[in-house]
Amino acid sequence: MTFAPFAVPEYTAADFSQDTWWISLIKAVFIIVFLIVNVLIALWVERRGLGRMQTRPGPNVAGPLGLFQAFADAGKLLFKEDMWTRRAERFLYFLAPAIAAFAAFSVFAVIPMGPNVTIGPISTPLQLADTPVASLYILAVTSLGLYGIVLGGWSTRSTLPLYGAVRSSAQVISYELAMGLSLVSVFLMSGSMSTSRIVAAQGQFWWAFTLFPAFVIYCISATGEVNRLPFDLPEAEGELVAGHMTEYSSMKFGWYYLSEYVNMLNVSAVATTMFLGGWHAPWPLSHVEFVNSGWWGMLWFFLKIWFFMFLLVWTRATLLRFRYDQFMNLGWKRLMPIALGWLVLVALVRGITQFVQVTTPVLFGGVGVLFLIALAFIWLTDRSEPGEATASEREYTGFEDGFPVPPLPGQTPVASPRAAASIEGEAATATEADSPKESTDE
Repeated sequence: MTFAPFAVPEYTAADFSQDTWWISLIKAVFIIVFLIVNVLIALWVERRGLGRMQTRPGPNVAGPLGLFQAFADAGKLLFKEDMWTRRAERFLYFLAPAIAAFAAFSVFAVIPMGPNVTIGPISTPLQLADTPVASLYILAVTSLGLYGIVLGGWSTRSTLPLYGAVRSSAQVISYELAMGLSLVSVFLMSGSMSTSRIVAAQGQFWWAFTLFPAFVIYCISATGEVNRLPFDLPEAEGELVAGHMTEYSSMKFGWYYLSEYVNMLNVSAVATTMFLGGWHAPWPLSHVEFVNSGWWGMLWFFLKIWFFMFLLVWTRATLLRFRYDQFMNLGWKRLMPIALGWLVLVALVRGITQFVQVTTPVLFGGVGVLFLIALAFIWLTDRSEPGEATASEREYTGFEDGFPVPPLPGQTPVASPRAAASIEGEAATATEADSPKESTDE
């Protein structure tokens, strides 16, 4: 083991020259097992975490600390009655959850989980495959998963699932654009769209710090991409029951349920690869060769993924669901313009560094500060005028921007017409009862 406190290790892209078919088969099977095991862990962590954050126990009966609750749920889905609706388009009704699951499990094929290691006489990277456009493959596969949701909602020929499918399609398209723009700045700085080369380019510093605005935009967009609170509008229980999954049962529902959690792992893995250095150890351990090479990369990769998974659970326990118009305004009027503006700045800085000798962290740190100042200025100037009445001071009509909304503190609720008619009827009855009866005697 060597320790060089000021030396910067040299990292190279993945080398697949010695891979054989059986090595690829082992990797593929490992990815499937890895994802399924992590889904079981995620179910337990989320339920226990939400329970602690919301001052309730969470699962604590099935096994020690409720560890077997996820297995009990999986068994219930396996043996539950498989129902088919009469009006459903049968082929698409069955195909839709399979498409969602297939797309979810396919993303990890190009995710580097570690450097080159030795398996017997063969040196192979801890990655199934890589291409010069592997990042585009990720975006394409995640878009393909949308077909599983849309077809699932449409094929049931039921109202609520169709509403959920339409909401989900609009949501994924909106937030995938902002997420794609945030990743383009990573491609510009790395000089490649190969996932292993992007990880290798973060040997000195992680893009989460030098490209911090893009990192924040990605985290928000990824939360919307996987339909998690506060962006779970396609599955809003109070409005659409379970959205596109309403008419599904047994393992067809289970495939949707599984794909949702696998997609959480996918966006966490992409965030780790693009912004947190992939399998590289955090500083200062990154300068210790022993813990920053070989199978140790799997450990750092796993810990970084679960850092993002915890953020998703924490967000669900903390924030309330957005109204749909607020959610779409955030995606189209906030995230995309900010992501596009940041991308222009990154392109300018990338061009400047070709001619001016300035260290990249210092340059991007200054640009990031200017960018945040500009955002603060835009936010302050976008506030209401001093003479304009606030929402709580305006007369409450039951609607805001065309959408029904509850009253804010300080606003008086509007009485329903039925209640007003009932009150008028009671008042008229009371008046008749109190008025003296006219004598009929002559």
